[in-house]
Amino acid sequence: MHAIPGRRPVAEALRSGRQLAEVVVDRRRADRLSDLLEAAAAAGVATRRVPVGELDDLTGGVTHQGVAAVASPPPPIGVRDLTGDLVVVLDGITDPHNLGAIARSAEVAGACGLVLPRRRSAHHSPAAEKTSAGALSWLPVAVVPNIATGLTQLADAGFWSVGLDGAATATVWSSGLLDGRVAVVVGAEGGGLSRLVAERVDELVSIPMAGQLASLNASTAAAVALFEIVRRRSLATGA
Repeated sequence: MHAIPGRRPVAEALRSGRQLAEVVVDRRRADRLSDLLEAAAAAGVATRRVPVGELDDLTGGVTHQGVAAVASPPPPIGVRDLTGDLVVVLDGITDPHNLGAIARSAEVAGACGLVLPRRRSAHHSPAAEKTSAGALSWLPVAVVPNIATGLTQLADAGFWSVGLDGAATATVWSSGLLDGRVAVVVGAEGGGLSRLVAERVDELVSIPMAGQLASLNASTAAAVALFEIVRRRSLATGA
């Protein structure tokens, strides 16, 4: 079990039909949180009013705005359960805030899921849930033994894999692989993609920089690549 802190993440967890054990509110703010308490009751989710210190402990110090839901991790799924045509693969993203921010961009961009390695990666946690602003309640997460295995499974399912690499000569604007079924592969903050993953992807692309700084952070780079895909698909469909 882990906490989902904050008004919007809790609202999205309830709206998505996610399995929740309870919704817990700061008893001093219960009147101001009546909409969430009513939504929880309508969904058949138990509610509790508690001292704020208990809520602080439950959320591990993550800002909670007086409310948190308690959830089990979603049931495990595999790469083959991801049925759309855009996924995001996270290689060594250990910061839960980066995971949450990438999840938010991925969900808004229409991705059908995330792929994470079982070890050496952030997973569902209060910080990731809060930063995702509810996206982790909507976005399926496939967990694989390692990213190299995940890329093989994605290739078998018809995905091209495109890795973000600041040193790549090809750019995200020029890539010819972003128009079909595509997996965007994002590496760790600072370290980038692991050597094995960089060797396994179908293409490495960079995001051109116009200023003095050499790179974007992982979540921002992911968002740029994802919305280049959204832009292309919108042009192709005339949307």
